[in-house]
Amino acid sequence: MHITVRGNSFGRNALKLALAPVPYHWTKDEVFGFYSNLFEAPVDIVYLGESVCVKRQALSFNDWQKLGRHFRKSGKEVVMTTQALVESDADLKILQKIVANNEFAVEANDMGTVELLKGQSSFVAGMHLNIYNTEALTFLMGQGAKRWVVPLEMGRADLEQMQPLPDNIQVEIFGYGRMQLGLSARCFTARHSNLSKDDCHFECLKYPEGLPLKTMDGTGFLVVNGTQVLSERICSLLHELPELKKTGADIVRIAPQRENTREIIRLFAEVANGSKLPQDAESELLKIMPGVSCNGFWHQQPGMLYTGKAGFKKHQSNELYSCPVKIAEI
Repeated sequence: MHITVRGNSFGRNALKLALAPVPYHWTKDEVFGFYSNLFEAPVDIVYLGESVCVKRQALSFNDWQKLGRHFRKSGKEVVMTTQALVESDADLKILQKIVANNEFAVEANDMGTVELLKGQSSFVAGMHLNIYNTEALTFLMGQGAKRWVVPLEMGRADLEQMQPLPDNIQVEIFGYGRMQLGLSARCFTARHSNLSKDDCHFECLKYPEGLPLKTMDGTGFLVVNGTQVLSERICSLLHELPELKKTGADIVRIAPQRENTREIIRLFAEVANGSKLPQDAESELLKIMPGVSCNGFWHQQPGMLYTGKAGFKKHQSNELYSCPVKIAEI
């Protein structure tokens, strides 16, 4: 495989925006309603599919393909996502169907998926592959990776140490939303209702944006979403968009939320294309964010912290949690 490296200037093209897959369990009507509002949104790439739990089958594989065709007709690149935790034969059958599709690219979130994709087509190396250095990235490029979704914990200094990045790989950075901190074979939402994972009654439907978890003193800590653990705070790199490009980013990923996703995409697009100043966009973003913002990982700090501008500080709390968590509530 021939690998070229980027020069000192990384401004090859304007930053693109990508919409991450919906992480929550919504009904089929809710999913279609959510996406129908985004066909003409200023986003370049859309990731579709179930990435958390194989039991969430409100949409069939054919349904996801139909949605993908609608987005493709609107001029957007479509990528089918896959699970990061493949546990059963049922998981594997769905994975094989996604890998075998001949319409859309695939996001691999497990090395087993990479093995299935090897030699078939180019793919997206998802953040759950945990690629932290050039050697691992080069290996995945040899397997067919065309895009690397940077792990959440990697900040600006980490990416600068990897320069120059290979020129024939796209770099995608998580720029907005609740951060996906971990996955478990255990379903936290089912446990919260004293149910087993195999007989969960689809409790996740009761929590369309996850189940908040608080410390003993009532401070928001995490959000549990079935087998997935999300941050309680909302990562936002809106103000950092100009420097993302300088560190080699090609794409900024935005995680869906139940309301105002189209407006969030618009604000990121306006800052990315230079039609709106970051500070002005931030003021609008604060009004529609469902929680406190953070950007610590990007600045080599604990992820829950915010390193920001004066206009944002009154909305933030940079105190680290000191109280025990109510584990029993899960």
